[in-house]
Amino acid sequence: MKPVSDHVKENLQILFVGFNPSIRSSETGHHFANPNNRFWRILHEAGLTPRRYQASEDEKLIALGMGITNIVPRPTKAADEITKEEYKEGREVLKKKIEKLKPKVVCFVGKGVFQEYSGKKAVPWGRQMDSVVPGTIDFVAPSSSGLVRMNLTEIIEIYKQLADLVSSK
Repeated sequence: MKPVSDHVKENLQILFVGFNPSIRSSETGHHFANPNNRFWRILHEAGLTPRRYQASEDEKLIALGMGITNIVPRPTKAADEITKEEYKEGREVLKKKIEKLKPKVVCFVGKGVFQEYSGKKAVPWGRQMDSVVPGTIDFVAPSSSGLVRMNLTEIIEIYKQLADLVSSK
């Protein structure tokens, strides 16, 4: 399986960070491509995108000041297939990427992604009090996976906080 290319540039408003690409994302070459993943719907309904984008349009987020990467590049069927070694390496690569790109906000798509990145156990939704990389804001949002049991309306409300955060500047 092939990794999925990052869509990033310097000084983004938001850099979304997922666990790793799904099998479907690897097959298509696009982020959040699994039909059961609600990422694109959530972004639109939270007011982050002017319309509902398709996974095949993931590179168009750059024009909106948003980018996408993952903590681990290897595609898997499920996040529980990621090894401790992959997380350790991914954490260092991601930190360097954030230091270089200097996004305003780093949005972790899933509490577990931020926990693996930061090493913190207790993590609230939304803006974090301390950021791992100084000069950026760490924001934790629910995973957009269709496997998440959280109500979609609740998920969208948390992503709306992200929209408010970037529109306040």
